[in-house]
Amino acid sequence: MRIIDAHVHIYPDVIADKAIEGISKFYDGMIMQNSGKVCDLVETMRQSGIDKAVVCSVATSKKQVSRINDFMALQLQRKELHPLATLHPDMDRYEIIDEVARIKAMGLKGIKLHPDCQCFKLNGERGLRLFDAISDFDLPILVHTGDKRFDYSHPKYMVEIARDYPDIRFIAAHFGGWSEWEDALRYKGLKNIWFDTSSTLYQLDEQIAKSVLFSLGIDRFMFGTDYPMWNCSEEIQRIYDLDLGEKNNELVFHKNAERLFAIDPCE
Repeated sequence: MRIIDAHVHIYPDVIADKAIEGISKFYDGMIMQNSGKVCDLVETMRQSGIDKAVVCSVATSKKQVSRINDFMALQLQRKELHPLATLHPDMDRYEIIDEVARIKAMGLKGIKLHPDCQCFKLNGERGLRLFDAISDFDLPILVHTGDKRFDYSHPKYMVEIARDYPDIRFIAAHFGGWSEWEDALRYKGLKNIWFDTSSTLYQLDEQIAKSVLFSLGIDRFMFGTDYPMWNCSEEIQRIYDLDLGEKNNELVFHKNAERLFAIDPCE
């Protein structure tokens, strides 16, 4: 089975240890299973049978944006990696437009935002400025969604944004709302929103997970590990344990990601 991991975080080697420490602290001391370094990711993919990965990194300040995007553009040299860019809500409209134009020119596949780490409300003024500026560029936006500890990325805000920006293709990460999965069915009927399976199946009951998958449309779910957080082989097995059937596994493991991110299925 061809496998595309649609939700992966990577960092330059010189800051990877610090980044991993920061993620662990943000998630209340959760132990990371991997280093976050590109060489480690590529080896982990080889060992676990992952063919390609959609990789990203999040800017926690405005000054980090161009540097991160340059790093992500370097990953285009690896045929197994498909990098996303980042933006920051403190950028003004013209800075956003200029950077998104640069992102497209470099060939990056989309944009990753993390409202909880970047401290902006999806439907707040800073969030709307981002979406207004991005809306004309036809790039999918992967959005960390859900966290009971904060009020930045609740699924109800993601639903509101998806309705207000119907021309943007959104990916609501973590089954549409990490730790707030009870609100996932709010997305039903929205045609411009996709989902990934990352950081969810370790906690969500299998029957509930299957119900959400089929209710929202299995043609809109993409496999994701949230590397470096989890053991990638175990995350693959969690999908197989759902017993979705071969055709549905193909959708989740690779076909949906190929369609959304324009990844050549023969590549």
